[in-house]
Amino acid sequence: MSGLIANFPSDGFVTVNRMILKPEYTVDDLQERVAFLCENVKTYHSDTGFIGGFVALNSGFVSNEGSTIGQAVESPLKGKEALVVTFWTDMENHEKSHRSETFQPLFQRVLELCENGNEEIAYSMLWSGKAYDPDEIAAARKAKAQYAAA
Repeated sequence: MSGLIANFPSDGFVTVNRMILKPEYTVDDLQERVAFLCENVKTYHSDTGFIGGFVALNSGFVSNEGSTIGQAVESPLKGKEALVVTFWTDMENHEKSHRSETFQPLFQRVLELCENGNEEIAYSMLWSGKAYDPDEIAAARKAKAQYAAA
């Protein structure tokens, strides 16, 4: 691990929730409900396995350079699809967090917004990294130039 997620153990887990908003709800509704849920996790589970997380909203942009399944102009789920990604030391503590009395009512409020229900997939981290600082950039480029042909 290269410090992208501070204190994330090499054998930790990443969970991903994909949520698609029902038409009658807004991004503001999602942000408010997820904020209460995330605050709860930070308050009650920062000492029992929770490392961190983020929420990302589908911007609508599609990378034509990075996509191999056609040349879409805009994602049809723009502004409707969100990912809630969390980082945990282990799955046991993650599962305990979901069973807690303080978590469940807030989780149910978030699920009310979702037209796709919820499926939370857990992933084992294989790699993470952050961008090089200027000195690291220079060293990496020098090494690449010197050894890339070898």
